[in-house]
Amino acid sequence: MRLNILLLEDVHASATPILQTIPRAEVLRLKHAPDAAELRRLLADVQILGMRSRTVLDADMLAAAPRLRAVGAYCTGTNNIDLQAAAARGVAVFNGPFSNTRSVAELVIGHAIHLLRRIPERQAAARRGQWLKDARRSNEIRGKTLGIVGYGKIGTQTGLLAESIGMRVVYHDIEARLPLGNASAAPSLQALLAEADVVTLHVPQTERTRNLIDAERLAQMKQDAVLLNLARGHAVDIDALHVALVSGHLRGAAIDVFPTEPASGDHPFESPLRTLDNVILTPHVGGSTVEAQRNLGIEVSEKLRDYLMLGAINGSVNLPALSVGACRSAARLVHLHRDQPGVMSQLNGLLAGAGINVSQLHLETDAGIGVAVIDLSVSPDDRTLDALRGVDGTVAAFMALAATH
Repeated sequence: MRLNILLLEDVHASATPILQTIPRAEVLRLKHAPDAAELRRLLADVQILGMRSRTVLDADMLAAAPRLRAVGAYCTGTNNIDLQAAAARGVAVFNGPFSNTRSVAELVIGHAIHLLRRIPERQAAARRGQWLKDARRSNEIRGKTLGIVGYGKIGTQTGLLAESIGMRVVYHDIEARLPLGNASAAPSLQALLAEADVVTLHVPQTERTRNLIDAERLAQMKQDAVLLNLARGHAVDIDALHVALVSGHLRGAAIDVFPTEPASGDHPFESPLRTLDNVILTPHVGGSTVEAQRNLGIEVSEKLRDYLMLGAINGSVNLPALSVGACRSAARLVHLHRDQPGVMSQLNGLLAGAGINVSQLHLETDAGIGVAVIDLSVSPDDRTLDALRGVDGTVAAFMALAATH
């Protein structure tokens, strides 16, 4: 039986050869993000789905994919996927949190340099035939303070790059973080905003970060500072930012993500910031480099391959982590279940009744979900496999594809 793999939104070509190493895999690639009706039709017979940020996979859409085993989010964020609904259906979700960190960090530094030198304003004036050759409000980046809000993978990488060109780095995060280089933690977000010449956001999309930078926070920013948001569109109150820029309180801003973004290049982009010369506007391209997309294609595809082939769960965002090696028995069962008493005893009873010995067991549980990877002396027949899937609490079960015998 074929294993159907669907890749949407023009996932990088580096993904395909890795996925094609999975036995019986057939890969279908689409360049666009399907609408709901088309996606529902496509998912009816798909086991592996690869997607990026424009495809929405909610509970209803997951219900339309009865054979789906895993989803590869070829991006960093997964807010467009209902992770709890996926886990409840036994669908593993993997993303690529490391692949685009350098690309985003480099763009942050580039934007900061341009804004401190007032390049956007000068460029806009030059296009209108004006010649703004002066040093007024134009500064080197060396010696300036970078304030990083959200000191995770991208935030730390940005801080190291900033230090390499002579910036002082302070950061704020709701979790305790180990500072890298000479970075130091600000005592509060307000304190960071008050001292930073450049503020850059690297926060996830949560209710807590919605309008994190609003009119009150903008007023707390240092006079003539610049704001960069290459994180999540809802983190900045765009109307309040517009006021701060027009009033001259902020020197400039660079915005790569927006509360509402066009579905494609065929749809118009609307924002009150479009009329301002001191703003850099980019179409959600912080991580859109050839290098980042190639790395995403490799990183996420390797995780999907290892899950299907070995039952290994490396970097899933909705299932417990489980590191396993090669199967050295006849077969390997991957069993996902609710974390409740009696599941493992039922599995062992069914296997023993079928005359199948367990040669090795790996088990992890987290957030109400358990994953058992069980190496077996004999490959179970269809009747036994159906019985294993019928154990109370089971959400999914399949045979790993890389058994060695």
